[in-house]
Amino acid sequence: MSLIDKLQWRYATKKMDSTKSVPPEKVEQILEAIRLTASSSGLQPYEILVITNAETREKIKAVANNQSQITDCSHLLVFAAWDNYTAQRINDAFDMTEKIRNFTSETGTAYRQMLLKNYPARDAEVNFTHAAKQAYIGLGTALIAAAYEQVDTTPMEGFNPVALDELLNLKEQGLRSVVLLPLGYRKADEDWLLNLKKVRRAKENFIRWIK
Repeated sequence: MSLIDKLQWRYATKKMDSTKSVPPEKVEQILEAIRLTASSSGLQPYEILVITNAETREKIKAVANNQSQITDCSHLLVFAAWDNYTAQRINDAFDMTEKIRNFTSETGTAYRQMLLKNYPARDAEVNFTHAAKQAYIGLGTALIAAAYEQVDTTPMEGFNPVALDELLNLKEQGLRSVVLLPLGYRKADEDWLLNLKKVRRAKENFIRWIK
């Protein structure tokens, strides 16, 4: 199957088979794809929590409209964004870059100072919104990577983020939940969406070439 074939195969799975587990190597491939994806200024201002504990997932399900995929999936990914940009977080990112690349440049130093001047001075909610957008870039990569591995997914915004943050102690970690992504395998005989045609806007109504 080509990548496009696999994206045609992908859909927001409504019923997952709780008896099937995603192999560890496939989970690792999906997580590594997220880690390698793009982010603004290379800051990667979010973290991925991988939830496999059944009791914890039952509690999450209770604050997520009782969506069955949360407990029926193999692995539940929680995308949690930074609650704010701080000088420490920015400096840590640039220090890591300089260490890995083994050099310091005037351009890099100037860019660091620009971010240190502007980001921490902004309202925390503005910064969280920006970080959450970066998490969604990771979500998009995760969907494609999972399709490539032929692992089913269901991106979810339908949950109470305040309750989830409290449940996972995210506030104490300087994080806020953004979106959930169950990983698993479809239960074909119980998923009403499986055999319906994929519906997307026609190319001519979706893509415009500006020449």
